[in-house]
Amino acid sequence: MWYSSIRPSHTATPRHASHGIASSAACRPPASIRLGKRWTEFQGANNWDNLLDPLDPTLRSEILRYGSFVQATYSSCDLDTSSPSYASCRFPKHSLLRLSGLPFSGYRVTRNLHATSGSRLPHWAPAFLSRQTSWIGFIAVCDDDAELARLGRRDIVIALRGTVTALEWLDNLRATLTHPTPTHQPARTDPMVQRGFWSLFTSSSAAHRSLCDQVRDEIRRLLDQYSCDEMSITITGHSLGAAFAVLTANDLSTMLGPSGPMVTVVSFAGPRVGNASFRRRMEEQGSKVLRIVNTSDIITKVPGFVDERDKERMVLNWLISKSGWVYADIGRELRVSGRRTANVAVCHDLSHYLQLVNQLSEVCPLVSQVERLPRGWRGAGILAGDAL
Repeated sequence: MWYSSIRPSHTATPRHASHGIASSAACRPPASIRLGKRWTEFQGANNWDNLLDPLDPTLRSEILRYGSFVQATYSSCDLDTSSPSYASCRFPKHSLLRLSGLPFSGYRVTRNLHATSGSRLPHWAPAFLSRQTSWIGFIAVCDDDAELARLGRRDIVIALRGTVTALEWLDNLRATLTHPTPTHQPARTDPMVQRGFWSLFTSSSAAHRSLCDQVRDEIRRLLDQYSCDEMSITITGHSLGAAFAVLTANDLSTMLGPSGPMVTVVSFAGPRVGNASFRRRMEEQGSKVLRIVNTSDIITKVPGFVDERDKERMVLNWLISKSGWVYADIGRELRVSGRRTANVAVCHDLSHYLQLVNQLSEVCPLVSQVERLPRGWRGAGILAGDAL
């Protein structure tokens, strides 16, 4: 089964596309596209080798499919700051996918997800600016027989939106690294993650447990419910949601261990999340991360710097290493490129990302696809959230 139309970005035109995506039919994969026993390959079992350049059409359709779940999080979130339900979900759980444009997804939403900010504003700030807890996405499970047969397994998807509220923005700006687990003798060589993302991921409120705990509880429940089925967990998100996707994959891989189902991240426009030690831990745990990056999107190049250890710049490298801003790019990158523009919001927009992916095919190779950028320190900055 396929999903709703991938709406075109009306503010930018991809370099290689002669027209926008006019309808869902333009990006609906043929019914004959069945993953079958190859599903682990498309989920990253071989790190997507030989699938990215040129982009395999089946993988392309899967990227767009997961992107449509992230679009549903934006469609479902009340973004009207004057509304009493601002930053909450507009739709009932049982009809969320249908009302957000995915009536034939083959998935059923089983839990809404909320994130709580650890930041605070002065007591006199307007209520919509001070909203501490907000709806951030959902967990859904495939329960349609035809889609189960096409996918080759029962898939659980965790879809997460980007930054919406003022307090989420404040947490985005807390860009120094912190230890995700308490340690008696912390060292910069330990796994570390961005402080603001980690706070949003682990903070709780009177009404909601932390996002981390919500995901753990629901994944345990679903794995128990479908214990006889072959399972996969796919975490997809945009911008801040992409950062949450990486943190969630790390947490679930730790919780489930090597005997658990395959955990894969498909992220769009994601900022950097952790240091090189954190990346190594994720690789050792077997988490697979496919990071879709627009070469013109500044958000994918922040926060901090990336250390590639150039001996000719040892003094600068040493100074930066003491700053607490040394990050690593995590996962395999699929790089796309659209029309160059100074409009940061256009470059970062999810619809624009999906349009750029949609226009890639076997006869239209990627502009570039690399796992690592050139050597040296790369990208200084402090912003790490949405540009919208």
